[in-house]
Amino acid sequence: MASMKDVAKLAGVSVSTVSRVISGAMKVEEPTKKKVVEAIRKVDYKPNLMAQGLRIKKGNMIGFIVPEISHPSFVNFINYAEKYASHKSLSLIVCNTHNDPKKAAEAFDNLLRRNINGIILSRVSDESQVLNFISKTDTPVIIIDRALNHENLPNLILDNYKAGKIAAEHFLRAGHRHIACVTGSQKILLVRERLNGFRDTLQENGIVLEDNHVFEGAFTFETGVKAVHLFEELNSDVDAVWAQSDIIAAGLIASYQRIGRHIPEDVAIIGMDDISLSTMIYPTITSIKQPYEEMSRKAVEIIDTLADGGSLDRSHFVFEPELIVRESAP
Repeated sequence: MASMKDVAKLAGVSVSTVSRVISGAMKVEEPTKKKVVEAIRKVDYKPNLMAQGLRIKKGNMIGFIVPEISHPSFVNFINYAEKYASHKSLSLIVCNTHNDPKKAAEAFDNLLRRNINGIILSRVSDESQVLNFISKTDTPVIIIDRALNHENLPNLILDNYKAGKIAAEHFLRAGHRHIACVTGSQKILLVRERLNGFRDTLQENGIVLEDNHVFEGAFTFETGVKAVHLFEELNSDVDAVWAQSDIIAAGLIASYQRIGRHIPEDVAIIGMDDISLSTMIYPTITSIKQPYEEMSRKAVEIIDTLADGGSLDRSHFVFEPELIVRESAP
């Protein structure tokens, strides 16, 4: 009995291309499609009937691709997306890309082979490699959290510039003048937008955010620890730090406390995201809340609408950040 590999060899294409032609999950150039169809006829390949019929009707699954499944922010997005998907009798398939653009592209390709209603995607960074796949599929795709400038796809994002503005304004109201910022990778647009909002607001109020007071790392506890070491090595007089995630903020707090600095008396700290961790440590973390539930609910709603053949009155959805004041920066 002929196999898909036999078809691919005769047609001079990859097995994945043969699969795409059979499933119809992605657009294939007509000359290539003709070669595959002819090869199927010549080797008398009989596709699995179930696989052959996968794209005939709408299924009951949504794909969700995230950069790091263990990060609390994405845990929140996933949990809420699953909640609202289940309300519509839909299942959620989660793909973890481990912050690897290649794995994100592979996950996207694999999801398109399934009978899915659509894909919710949070990019690893601006280096994402999925655009080529997106342009070749009719499957609904929406972006959540990490969009690009001038995104053509439906996208749901936080007003990250405003988040930076809120953090800066809170420090300024408290009288802080020696201010620093610890960020995730600046290859991610939202990181740059947050930093721009923070820097611009400080500058508008006569405060310059010095280059050596901006520490770029990842959204990890270790980044907070390393940032404190750097600030101390520079004999920095930092009296306030905005961490672009609560996990970074936790690293800052722990590291400052180990060297005898008091939070917030010596150094005030604001986090970002308002994850549950922010209330679990001492001092509790003042944070900027991201509306995970509202964003996830809207994402599922959009996928369901597009999968049913509906249309959107707009494609860009911006959500408001909110300052939650706690002990680390009263």
